[in-house]
Amino acid sequence: MKPPARLLLALSLLCVHAGAQSPELRTFTNAQGKAIQARLVGINGPNVTIQMANGQQYTFAIATLSSADQEYLKTAAVAPKPAAGPATGALNEAAGQPLFSDTMLWESSAEEVAKRLNLPPESKTKTSTSYRAYTKDDYQLFGAHPYSVAMYAENDKVTGFSLVYANKGDLFSASGGGEMHFDRDTPPAKAAQIVKTAMDKDVTAIAATLTKVLGEPKKERFGEKAGRMNMQRWDWRGHAILLAEAEGEYVGVQIVTTAFADAGGKVESVTDTIIRSRALANVEKREGGDVVIGDIPMVDQGPKGYCAPATAERAMRYLGIPADMYILANAGQTGFGGGTNPDMMLNGMASQIRSKRRSFDSWQGELKIKEIAKYIDKGLPIMWTLCSTKNFNETANKRTQERKSVTNWAEWKTKVTEAAAANSLPKDKDTRHIVLIIGYNKDTNEMAFSDSWGEDFKERWITLQEAEQVSDGRFYAIGF
Repeated sequence: MKPPARLLLALSLLCVHAGAQSPELRTFTNAQGKAIQARLVGINGPNVTIQMANGQQYTFAIATLSSADQEYLKTAAVAPKPAAGPATGALNEAAGQPLFSDTMLWESSAEEVAKRLNLPPESKTKTSTSYRAYTKDDYQLFGAHPYSVAMYAENDKVTGFSLVYANKGDLFSASGGGEMHFDRDTPPAKAAQIVKTAMDKDVTAIAATLTKVLGEPKKERFGEKAGRMNMQRWDWRGHAILLAEAEGEYVGVQIVTTAFADAGGKVESVTDTIIRSRALANVEKREGGDVVIGDIPMVDQGPKGYCAPATAERAMRYLGIPADMYILANAGQTGFGGGTNPDMMLNGMASQIRSKRRSFDSWQGELKIKEIAKYIDKGLPIMWTLCSTKNFNETANKRTQERKSVTNWAEWKTKVTEAAAANSLPKDKDTRHIVLIIGYNKDTNEMAFSDSWGEDFKERWITLQEAEQVSDGRFYAIGF
């Protein structure tokens, strides 16, 4: 029987995290010869459920696998559950939050876990979701206060957690999120010492809390390229808890599958064929001439100036490259409270981008519909630097709201053309910012852009004439 296209795509996507060496993993092959490494979760009648090293699960018909695998499944027993270790209640008591249950995180509904931890949704695409909370000062997890708690999932199954504690961004964050993140106070003169003291305190507290309940940690290297770091590792029932300290930058904890940790956090690239077809499928052609890329993950930078690393994380994850804005901020030598050199950050990550079979373009110049369309038509967003002034944001917000009720696009073209000609948007270097250009309309000479400020700023519109007035003239794009 020929496997359905959906299964072939699923098996290909599962290969993203293939390669982890673990006794729980074995090689499965479909009828087309596509091989993956996964753990057998269960058999229910004619269907089998397998799980990748990163926790992602798929259920499909046994008949779509090779004859050898079908014979194996006739007598196979479901892989044993991990060894007991400390009770769930004891670990949750140490964590200070109902993080774990008797079901492994990787087999749990992401939505249910998010509700248990009061994590609001951050982003939802066709296959992936993320949840993120910027916590209050009294929130504790593993004996210290995390500023950011993020959970990632594929097909509603948890794939990992990223917890960020003391760091030079959030310690000097602004008074508000979104457009207000420009209103931050000047960092104190002894900012570096403040960060070091806070980081030392958090590392000591977290390590002591985990060691008390799980024993002494192992020392390992984890991650890829510029993001590869020394980690302290504790294992519990199929979960690896990894504590990292990036000197002078941040303290972070990742929770991943033990198989993924065994593989050192190395992620295999997704083939160009899959990424190209996925990107093209996300291009929406709307009534009135709008061409817009959909399904780009949102990353909320929170109340700090992390627009560059957050925007880069969105672009990278969209094209199948693992990324974390805090690690990217480190690569870009982000200042206290924010402020990142996009060239330094992205060029620092170029080797990782290219190692995943992606291209990386950068250029300077004017905004042109033809240049924008060249990328958008392929499903590729463009990173654009600008001065995100108050007048610019007010114009974009007003224009975006008005567009929702447009029925006569010829009239709309006349209206925005006249408005743009009369509008003056001076630059302000203190509001330098970076966003994703995600769409265009050739007839009305408008473009759509997306900020890393949450879902309310996912898609806004402005004319190219107005955008050029605030443009910093730098562009970056990850491609094929």
